[in-house]
Amino acid sequence: MSDGETEITYDPTSLEGVPEAGRERLRQNKQGLFTSDLSVNEFLLIRQAGFDPVGLVVGSSIYHIGIQLAGWKKSQELTVLSQAMYEARQLAMTRMEEEADQLGADGVVGVRLDIGRYEWGQDMAEFIAIGTAVKHREGVLHRAPNGRPFTSDLSGQDFWTLLRTGHRPVGMVMGSCVYHVARRGMMQSLGQTGRNVELSNFTQAFYDARELAMERMQSEAQELQAKGIVGVDLQEKSHGWGSHTIEFFAIGTAIVETEGHDGQIEPPTPVLDLSN
Repeated sequence: MSDGETEITYDPTSLEGVPEAGRERLRQNKQGLFTSDLSVNEFLLIRQAGFDPVGLVVGSSIYHIGIQLAGWKKSQELTVLSQAMYEARQLAMTRMEEEADQLGADGVVGVRLDIGRYEWGQDMAEFIAIGTAVKHREGVLHRAPNGRPFTSDLSGQDFWTLLRTGHRPVGMVMGSCVYHVARRGMMQSLGQTGRNVELSNFTQAFYDARELAMERMQSEAQELQAKGIVGVDLQEKSHGWGSHTIEFFAIGTAIVETEGHDGQIEPPTPVLDLSN
């Protein structure tokens, strides 16, 4: 992200910040009582893919988002805000993965990464990562190349289908860019009134910001030695910063080829929807 980025360490033995109730929940999961936010259909397909859910895992970070001023006539990245949004998400993801490690999981499926804003903290946001930790029934290694549990935001159905193609997830990858879009000057606004004309400065600003987010997501995938990224979602949100400041956030699941797969993919089976 930037030279001032804080290094986020990963400790598979850490339960730092997890209250006693949370530790008791994890102990119950270790004893065989799993929890899951999977639907019944997703639960069935995860099981059919050879995995068992071992527990719902959560990571959270309430983060103070700093202030950065920008000239109203200049389009530019707001690096302080970009870094804050990225680091807060990484903290939440890391804590979720550490919980999964406590359960001996191979990975986390169906991950949701949400942001909550509260009236009592206008400059604060809660970043929450939540998903279902799973473990392969036959002990086949499915972890990421860095040794951490894999993470995936794919649904249970998509996870099952991905495995059947001879690929597996290694991690959720993301890129963030908070960008200030320059305002038009008075004379420029007047000159464009009532005309069909491209606002080239706006077009270029949005282009630049999106590409920064996408490039950062792909860099994360390269660090995981991924073959590709599936399920990419490119979001644009203002988070209450005002009409000319917007975050572009790219997220997806990085995948690699499954060792030993014969490369054969079963043809899809047509399904007739009778629900209507």
